[in-house]
Amino acid sequence: MSYSDYFNFEIIKESKNTNARAGLFKTPHGEIKTPIFMPVGTNSAVKMLTNEQVLEAGAQIILANSYHMYLRAGCDLIKEAGGLHKWMNFNKPILTDSGGFQIFSLAKLRKITPDGVYFQDPVNGSKHYITPEISMKIQEDLGADIIMAFDECAPYPCSYKEARSALDKTKNWLIRCFEAHKNYSQALFPIVQGAFFDDLRKESAQFVSQFDAAGYAIGGVSVGEPADIKNHITKITAPLLPQNKPRYLMGVGTPTDLIEGIKSGIDMFDCVLPTRNARHGSFFTYQGNKIIKNKQFERDFTPLDEKCDCYTCKNHTKAYIRHLYKTQEATAATLLSIHNIHFLIKLSQDLRNSIIEGNFESYCDELMCGFQSK
Repeated sequence: MSYSDYFNFEIIKESKNTNARAGLFKTPHGEIKTPIFMPVGTNSAVKMLTNEQVLEAGAQIILANSYHMYLRAGCDLIKEAGGLHKWMNFNKPILTDSGGFQIFSLAKLRKITPDGVYFQDPVNGSKHYITPEISMKIQEDLGADIIMAFDECAPYPCSYKEARSALDKTKNWLIRCFEAHKNYSQALFPIVQGAFFDDLRKESAQFVSQFDAAGYAIGGVSVGEPADIKNHITKITAPLLPQNKPRYLMGVGTPTDLIEGIKSGIDMFDCVLPTRNARHGSFFTYQGNKIIKNKQFERDFTPLDEKCDCYTCKNHTKAYIRHLYKTQEATAATLLSIHNIHFLIKLSQDLRNSIIEGNFESYCDELMCGFQSK
């Protein structure tokens, strides 16, 4: 028994002058056309949306957060319900992260040791301890198709010594994750770390590539660093990962992030940004980000973006959504969330089609001109 009994990644077409590729990733709960953007359902729901709305927006796979599910609903309850798919009534692929990023972001509320992490729940003060083995058990109980290795994410900025220490623990913990995890119907993705040091990133990429995994991830980016540093790390790291497996860039999700990541050979993206931005009135367009509360949209009876065919753009105007937002109607956040998620998923699939059709570079240039316009 191996991952290949449940997962398969096929590269359909590659870009001639970049590392971009169009693929098909087969999982136990369905196929994923890559490159793809994955909406985040932190507490087992994409904020402000029903499953039907998420699927109508084009989602092929979504995320849930192990840290929040472990602390709030409880893994025993979700296991009793039959796992996340039955708990959520969501029959497409699901990915869970290990919770490592959330734990390490607790700062004064956690203590990292070579064996694992002690931390305190910031909501109720309860104390917890998670090791690589416990992380694997949590994610096994949750039952997602793709699960992530327990790792340490170094902050930005950090010293070389801090990055070295975090990477060494991440490498050791990865070995323990693979030793603990034996359910091949769940794909365990190793995570590349190394902060913002080229040699550590290369070392980490080479190390994780030794594991026979169904896919590989790049973590520790989009933690406050400038875009050029993020793009550089992605560009030097992605090509070092196995060519015949999907590559996942964690926590990244703006239109330009997708373009730059796909150029570097990334296949999967996720980020809370589309729904978080929506709740603050921001929405994506092919002419850059816009803010719905701005006065210019008060009598604008056009859709959020003329080129978009999401539910929101087919049925409502900027003026109407602005009114909802200004009067604090929750429907405004729902409509903007539908649009933002659909926008990124559609963008990823349009970029996929451009790779297949052989015009990826010119299409990227056209898109970037719009996104960078003011």
